[in-house]
This record gives sequence, C-alpha cells and structure tokens, in this order.
Amino acid sequence: MDNARLLKLREEMKKRGIDAYVVPTADFHESEYVGAYFRAREFLTGFTGSAGTAVVTEDKAGLWTDGRYFIQAAAQLEGSGFDLYKMGQEDVPEIPKFLEEELPEGGVVGFDGRVVNAKLAEKFQEVAEKKQGSLYVTEDLVDLIWENRPAMACTPTWILTEEYSGESTASKLKRIREKMAEEKAEYHIIASLYDIAWILNLRADDIENVPVFLSYLLIGPDKATLFIQPDETDDAVRAYLADCGVETDTYWNVYEAVKKLPENAAVLMNRKVVNYRMVSALPDGVKIIDKEDPSELMKAIKNETELTNTRRAHLKDGVAMTKFMYWLKTNVGKIPMDEYSVGCYLDNLRASQEHFLDLSFEDICAYGSNAAMMHYAATEDQKSEIHPEGMLLVDSGGHYLEGTTDITRTFILGPITPKMKLHYTTVLRCNLALANVKFLYGCGGLSMDVVCRGPLWEMGIDYRCGTGHGVGHILNVHEGPNGFRYKVVPERNDSGRFEAGMITTDEPGVYLEGEYGIRIENELICVKDEKNEYGQFMRFENITYCPIDLDGVDPELMSAREKKQLNDYHKVVYEKISPFLTEEEREWLKEYTREI
Repeated sequence: MDNARLLKLREEMKKRGIDAYVVPTADFHESEYVGAYFRAREFLTGFTGSAGTAVVTEDKAGLWTDGRYFIQAAAQLEGSGFDLYKMGQEDVPEIPKFLEEELPEGGVVGFDGRVVNAKLAEKFQEVAEKKQGSLYVTEDLVDLIWENRPAMACTPTWILTEEYSGESTASKLKRIREKMAEEKAEYHIIASLYDIAWILNLRADDIENVPVFLSYLLIGPDKATLFIQPDETDDAVRAYLADCGVETDTYWNVYEAVKKLPENAAVLMNRKVVNYRMVSALPDGVKIIDKEDPSELMKAIKNETELTNTRRAHLKDGVAMTKFMYWLKTNVGKIPMDEYSVGCYLDNLRASQEHFLDLSFEDICAYGSNAAMMHYAATEDQKSEIHPEGMLLVDSGGHYLEGTTDITRTFILGPITPKMKLHYTTVLRCNLALANVKFLYGCGGLSMDVVCRGPLWEMGIDYRCGTGHGVGHILNVHEGPNGFRYKVVPERNDSGRFEAGMITTDEPGVYLEGEYGIRIENELICVKDEKNEYGQFMRFENITYCPIDLDGVDPELMSAREKKQLNDYHKVVYEKISPFLTEEEREWLKEYTREI
C-alpha cells in the first residue's frame, strides 16, 4: 500500500506533468555518504542504506540497490509502496531501461538537476528523446513534501598542516595545472568534496564520519576560486587560502561563475561527478574535456609522510582493537552485552587514542544472523543481545590526525558448527592469498580479485560486493581508482592500475541469510618488489595490526604456506601491539598470536 509521502510526491508530479521522477542517494557532489539534508531517498522510501535510487511513476515505485543491501532493503521496504530491484541480478532492468519501458510517448522524466551527474542525466535525456519527451530538472520535488527538513551542514574548516599532509596546496595546484596543460584545458571544475579537501589541505565535518565541506573549486590559469558557505571559513583559513593563490566566493555563486567562463574556453571536468545543472549553465561554445580529475590519482598515491603517518594511525587503532578483543573474549557471558553497547565500548577505546578525530564510518557490530546483512547497523532501540556462542562481526575504523583506518574482525564467542569453522577458515585463506600476492606492475584489482575469491569459488560460494577499496587519507574511507573486484561495475571507480603508495582493503567474506556472516579485513599498502628482465614486480605491505581469532581456524584446512603466512602476521601483531598492553592483556595476546 502506498505510503503518504509517495502519494504526496505523485501529486506534485501530476501538477507538473512529470511521468517518472528519479531520487538518487546523492548530494550536489556525488558523495558516497551524504548529510541529513540530502537524504531524500531515505525520507521517501524508508530504506537507510548508503546506496540506492528511487524511481516513481504513476503506478510503480522502485528502489534500486546493490548486493550489500538486498536483505536490509527487503525488510525496510515492506509496506512502503516501493518494490526492490536487485541491481546486477538477472531480469532486473537498469534504471534507464526501466524508464524507457515505463515512459509514455511524449513523457517527462524529472529529477533535481543538482543531485544527478551530467553523465547519468545524459542517459535520461536519451530515454526522453526516444519517447519524444523531455526532462524536468529545475525543482527538488521531495523538498516540497519534506516538512522540517534538516538544514544543510555548515561546519568550520581547519588546516591539515604539511606535518600530516606531506605536500603544500601550492605544490598540488602546480601539479594539477601541469595536467591541465597536457589536456589543453584552461579551466578545471572540481565538484568532488574529497578532491577539494585534499588539494586545499582543509578538513571539516559536513558529512558524518567524512571530514569534508560543501564546496566547488574552479581552477584557472593563474588563480583558483573556492565556492564555500561563508560561515565555514574564518580569517585564518581565508588568509591561508589567499597565500595559496585561492580566492573564496559564496557556495551558491558557482552557477553564475561558470556562466561567465569565456565562450570558447576548454574546461576539464569529470561529468560523472559534476552535476547536470552546472554543466547546463556553461556557455554554448565551451569545450568540455571529460576526464577523471587529475587529483583523484594524485591523492590515491600516498606520499611518504602520509604513509608513515598512516602506519602510526594503524598502530593506535590496533591497540584499541586488540584491547577490545581481549575485553570481549574474556567477558562474554559474564556481563550483559548487546550489539549497541559493545560498539560503544569500542568507540570509547578508539576515542582514548591520541589525535583521534572521529570514526571513519558507522560501526557494523552484528551478532549471529544480523551479520549476514553486510551493512547492518545496531541502534540503541534496535539491537540483539550477545551470548557466549556463535560469532560477532565488527567492521569499524577511525580518523586520526595521522590517517584513516578500516578493519573487520569476526570474533568467536563460544561453540560454533563445523560449517562455520570451514567458512571462517576459508575466508581467512582468501584474505591471506591476496595479502601475499606478488604481481607485475600493470595489474589492477580485476586480475587479483580472482586470487582472493578462489578458495570460496572452489566451494561454489561468493559474496555480492567487492573484495576491497581504496582508503582516503582523513577523507572518505572508500576511495578510487584502486580496488579489488573481478568485474567492472560502471558506477564504481575501482578498476585502476595499482601504483606504489596506494592503500587498499582486503576483505573477503561469507554471508548466509538467516544464519551468519563472516568477514576478515586488513589494509594493504602497494609497494615495489624486485625488478628484473620481466619488469617491475609489486607486492603488498599489511598495515593492520590485530589478531585474527584463532578459535575459528581449522589448521587442517590450511596449507603449510598459509599457516606460515598467518604465523608471520601474528608475530608482527604481537611485536607491535604488546608494548602498549597491560601484563594480563599481553599474556592473552601471546596466546592469540601463537603459532599454529
């Protein structure tokens, strides 16, 4: 049965002659996670996952999301009036195809032109033209029905000094202008909040757990302009920007600014990020050079300062995680525990570490069958009690002044079945295979993901997500263009070539609906290995330091090589973490990093 919000949206669509209306999970910058103001899709559908697009027609309403959220979305959409469309599954049409099938002749496709990127909008335009129809992009219809909508975030910016960033803004702008010259571009429009924050060495808190600020950056031949909400900068930040050759202007003035670009200018931009309304505002004669922002690859390849600092961040994070594991394993069944309270305990351990800034994402603390939902989140009101049996999956991370962390451990809390132990050990084997792979320069995650998934594929098992993602430096915990995924997914930029200095997660898993979920995740730095007549070989340095729960491991299922790899890893964990523990914790850690 249709919910009230869906009915109200259809009323607004009818008033304007709109036949299909698209509501993505997006802000004006194609950010992966969005602030409360931009959660229009969540408001409309009730689905709280970080990824998904709603499409509403006169008689149909659908929610498209990926495999991470199939279980969660099915539960949350019940009674909402929205049907679940499982992306990537057989017989599930992509959104442009669905629109083509549903749009009548002369029909109108509507969306807020600020929250749909120019590349996707082009596909919607093609659909409308096939039906002799048109687009309606000048209004946010959800805003018309959203009473008491949260305000747009506006938080103070602060400067990340070179002690932590490792490179000045002036140097970064110089490198970007060199790339602009190679592309014969006079101007460069940047809409990605991650790239702007990285280039300017500024951070803020406009998105929960993502230290960025709503802004646009326009780089010209001899000056750059940052379009930002005035209250986000103080005199010190404005003076810093001026010293870097960056002027400031009001956030909303960017549309007028791009209208005034020279008519024959060549403008570099990523149309998968820059929104449709901005591209539409450009003068007719402007030549668009549609390529990835040069800063994307630059920030993915961490400099030596960033790498050194990130290792320090992981040491702090490893201490917090190891203390958490000790507390959990020694107290489960003795004191009351639930998913929410246990997650809060871990948060407090992280917060006690020097230079802690924030969590890098909302904790996933999932017990039993809840762990089969890849992005499950317990709340104070909705949580499961934890008992001394089965498994607890904890995926968490933190931002520190030194860097960003992301780690998952699956903890054995008591008796588990042989099938659980088989799956746990196999996930471990997958993790070890990727962490210890040696490869020739030129490889991307497409080739190496097969190495990781191999042990699970041999059992006829898979997981409906990527194996790993790039990690930002005090930015978004998910970053391109590096990642591990066996196939190209157009909406995810994670198929790039691996370069020395890139940081990527290694996180295979098993998820059985109604039973349990298992994931083991470490972070890896790509480093150079030997170079010979065959070329430059590469490998990974493991920088996550926390025991892998040996209570779930069946050594009989592992090869001698795999056991040595695990033993070597645990030796490093003990050496790095033990100096920061109490005597009792140290003795416990010795047992949980023992050789098998």
